[in-house]
Amino acid sequence: MTTTFAARVSAALDRFNAAHPWDHNAHYHPWLLRQLPRRFGAALDVGCGSGELARLLGRRALRVHGVDADADIVARARELTAGTAPVGYSVADVSRRLPPGPYDVITCVAVLHHLPFAETLARLRRELAPGGTLLVVGCARPAGPVDHALGLAAVPLNALAGWTKNRGRPAPHRPVSMTARTRAPEMTFAEVSHASRRLLPGARLRRRLFWRYTLVWRAPAP
Repeated sequence: MTTTFAARVSAALDRFNAAHPWDHNAHYHPWLLRQLPRRFGAALDVGCGSGELARLLGRRALRVHGVDADADIVARARELTAGTAPVGYSVADVSRRLPPGPYDVITCVAVLHHLPFAETLARLRRELAPGGTLLVVGCARPAGPVDHALGLAAVPLNALAGWTKNRGRPAPHRPVSMTARTRAPEMTFAEVSHASRRLLPGARLRRRLFWRYTLVWRAPAP
């Protein structure tokens, strides 16, 4: 009975989001920028999509490199970023390789659950410069009362945000919806926290609204 109700709620939410699209990942872009200094050197955006975050980072960084496994979306990012001098893109399978660093900032938004978690996190750590910052906005599998309570709280807030962002806007000018997840997260927040703190001592993780968590890690300074 509970599973059926949850499935109905999820289906209703999907229909509402289709009619009132907004990007749950872009919602966290201001938070990401608040974790960073006003100016920094090189930045890497892993899973850059159409490049919105990479372009924001380009306002502060000397150089930004966005990588994504989807060649079509990388082409779209290049088109949208034409003329933005410090920002470039490449197609890469980040589970196997990354453009070599070191980077002062690495961002990774809604990507880790698609990849081998520990191996990818270790690879990102290796490419981070001493004193650099790794920022993750991730997705975890709900488990336990806290996760389910946050999920329930997010449902009306999600609808309110979608309605507010689209109110009074004709369809061509509405916000672009987030890219649909192609793989559901397998790790719970507790599992993500345990693995992250083992690989990144001192990492700070928090559960967030809209089915996300955040991770902040500062590499030890030289």
